[in-house]
Amino acid sequence: MNQLVLTARIAEVSPLRYTPAGLPVLELRLEHESQQDEASTPRAVKTTVKSIAIGLMAERVGHQALDSCWTFKGFLATARNAKHPVFHLQDFQPNP
Repeated sequence: MNQLVLTARIAEVSPLRYTPAGLPVLELRLEHESQQDEASTPRAVKTTVKSIAIGLMAERVGHQALDSCWTFKGFLATARNAKHPVFHLQDFQPNP
């Protein structure tokens, strides 16, 4: 199964672009910061995740404010000739 749930803030948003088929695409950078238990020891965790939203999701995410915090759901995929996975957004909700 390839499913990711991440609470993060919207740190950066690229201008909205369109595929040759006319679908809106939005690339963004999400930043996560939390404390996790690892080997029974608390660990401060910070990460930045390159993300992409396509179609209606791109339009929805594009209307949100920079630095706003959300819980994002989606999957990871690596594009051809790329070295790192990208978080493909499928849904997001306000962070409780």
